[in-house]
Amino acid sequence: MSKRSTCDHQVHGYHSSKDAHLTRLRRVEGQVRGIQRMIENDTYCIDILTQVAAINKALHAVSTNLLEEHIRHCVVDAAITSEKTGDQSLIDEKIKEATDAITRMMRS
Repeated sequence: MSKRSTCDHQVHGYHSSKDAHLTRLRRVEGQVRGIQRMIENDTYCIDILTQVAAINKALHAVSTNLLEEHIRHCVVDAAITSEKTGDQSLIDEKIKEATDAITRMMRS
């Protein structure tokens, strides 16, 4: 987890979708437990790989949604603040954060 919280809000951009994210993550958690059972029961490897792919897709969807919410909330707010203050560093920081997150997502 990140040690920083550079978005200057009490509520993060994902707040309005928090319940949906938690629901999806709980479903993924259940799928992971299902894969554990499949391995314990010596299920055919291709069937297990199919479930792993489904989990990866679900986690990718969560990541994509969180990134979009970050851009809509923190990056846009930084742009507005930078425009008001004339200080470009905040928007540069937020763009770098988003770019780094995209890079990490592409590697996975």
